[in-house]
Amino acid sequence: MSMLYLTEKDVRDLLPMRVCIDLMQTAFERLASGEAINQPRRRLILPTGSVLHYMAASDGQHYGAKIYATNPRHGAHFLFLLYRAADAEPLAIIEANHLGQIRTGAASGLATKFMAREDAATLAIIGSGFQARTQLEAMLAVRQISDVRVWSRDASKRASFAKETTERFGVTVHAAETAEQAVRGALIVVTATYAKEPVLASEWIEPGTHINAMGSNQEYRREIPDELVQRADLIVVDSIEQARMESGDLLMALDDAERDWNSPRIVELKDVVAGRVQARTAPKQITLFKSNGLAVEDVIAAAFVYERARAAGIGDPVPHS
Repeated sequence: MSMLYLTEKDVRDLLPMRVCIDLMQTAFERLASGEAINQPRRRLILPTGSVLHYMAASDGQHYGAKIYATNPRHGAHFLFLLYRAADAEPLAIIEANHLGQIRTGAASGLATKFMAREDAATLAIIGSGFQARTQLEAMLAVRQISDVRVWSRDASKRASFAKETTERFGVTVHAAETAEQAVRGALIVVTATYAKEPVLASEWIEPGTHINAMGSNQEYRREIPDELVQRADLIVVDSIEQARMESGDLLMALDDAERDWNSPRIVELKDVVAGRVQARTAPKQITLFKSNGLAVEDVIAAAFVYERARAAGIGDPVPHS
């Protein structure tokens, strides 16, 4: 059996958002049962500013690693290496920029499915870049959203985002003049930025709101202010092990009593998905999902893309010994 090379287009064509949300649920169920294994991201930082990021996991049936190289002046390049768990057979090399975009949105969709109020119909998105589109798509997949507001620093980009997504998804997306205008009154708030400092204020958040904070995965960056982290009734992370290293939003805000990460207020998404923790127990609770992104999410999504590609005869063969 030849190893396949799959492109960004292949990933976009073969990985629908609703399917990916279901895949994320399966991944976290397998983490809860012990069938899946995840290793946190590591980074090799060079004097040139270039960084090599790598993260590995197994979903029980497949395993692999996402490797990506970034440079602040020259962009990013993502690849995923997929292997069969039973015999270590190399299966695919997959271009993984869109893979990461789709599964990141799907992870937020999964968290929102369990954590947001059932009647949540108003969505605010802070950020209008690459990740914001799939965040919006995922929210639309899990709740009946009727009002979407977006804000980002560049007025032309947020206007373009609003126009494009209104046409694509069939729901009216409004470009807000300020972040506060976007956030006030929204029962679901998504932050999808590269900000180093908070992009919203705690007083803008009403009781009953669910927040997905997914833009920062470095210890010195945060999108959420201390006061909002402290107000949250429940904080869900995709992995406590990884959050200890990467969740600047939490690391800068937790008090001394919670720095050991044993607080009942801070739980892992796998325990919510498995039913060990009820994410929302009252309509007025504020809930926060801090997403860093796990390799197991990439594995299960990559395996799905690979199986779909093989069935459809898509992909170029990669020689290997």
